[in-house]
Amino acid sequence: MTVFDMTRAQLQQFLVDHGMKRFRADQIFHYIYKQSVFSWEDMVLLPKGDRSRLEELLPIYFPTVVSSLEAPDGQTVKLLLQLHDGNTVETVLMKHDYGNSVCLSSQVGCAVNCAFCASAKNGFVRNLTAGEIMLQLLAFRRYVTDELHSIVLMGTGEPLLNYDNVLQFLHVLHEKDGLYLSYRNMTLSTAGIVPRIYDLADEGIPITLAISLHAPSDALRRRIMPIAETYSVADIVRAADVYFQKTGRKVTYEYILIRDVTCSLSCAKELVQLLKGKNILVNAIPINDNYDVGLYRPAEADMDAFVSYVRRHGLSITLRREMGSQIQAACGQLRIKRETI
Repeated sequence: MTVFDMTRAQLQQFLVDHGMKRFRADQIFHYIYKQSVFSWEDMVLLPKGDRSRLEELLPIYFPTVVSSLEAPDGQTVKLLLQLHDGNTVETVLMKHDYGNSVCLSSQVGCAVNCAFCASAKNGFVRNLTAGEIMLQLLAFRRYVTDELHSIVLMGTGEPLLNYDNVLQFLHVLHEKDGLYLSYRNMTLSTAGIVPRIYDLADEGIPITLAISLHAPSDALRRRIMPIAETYSVADIVRAADVYFQKTGRKVTYEYILIRDVTCSLSCAKELVQLLKGKNILVNAIPINDNYDVGLYRPAEADMDAFVSYVRRHGLSITLRREMGSQIQAACGQLRIKRETI
């Protein structure tokens, strides 16, 4: 447990349990989340004895920036961060017209191993703690910009396979005395861990749920997503419907466009049949260049035809704007690779 894992109430209780004043939690939160101070010694409003005690009980290990890459258009920045145990994690800042969004990783590596994604190619190592997810965000505030509009849990890892830590992170991020980001400005992307979708629906927090569907049928989905052997398309859609019913939040279905695999008119027809009549959004994503995954981007005409068919038949669909592909920071491209700076 670190200070970055704690809500304000949890930090208050920790301080009281160790003989310190409860109100010091407010000062600590202000230093960390308002002033980007990440050293106990520099929190000079705290008594010297408290600072020494906190250094012993809650040492702060701020991640080291191994590399920082900015896209030529200046709209995307990718950081490779080294954690306290030597593991590394990638995280991406995307600049939009409406503000900055940070794409966060939830695990070191990934066990889901989708065919089109580079993030699992080094295997699964471990879950990130709530504090380590938060530190990705704080690294951008410290080194790049403190302006934040939204976050997306779409980096390396499957967030719902790290459920407790991810949920704790969301609660800390929403703390009024911290960054106080609205739940409505948080998006969680999942490959479809059905039991956890139901759990998330019961939490009562109105975050946006994005489901990596990527194919309209079980047979096709199994070709590109091993997780499809466990959870069927029908089960995922039922869980998503419950999520919408309980939260009132429109679910986004992410759908990857792959040449000769998922970008045919027959796939478009199946997708319409699967989702027609539902208050959802389809986010069509052209596959990005990756590390020899053997899957390729469709022709522009084929992608336009797919999107047009789906839209004409009543579904809300967008074609995702590509960001960060030149620095391997786009969807499916995150993969730890140390390079000489």
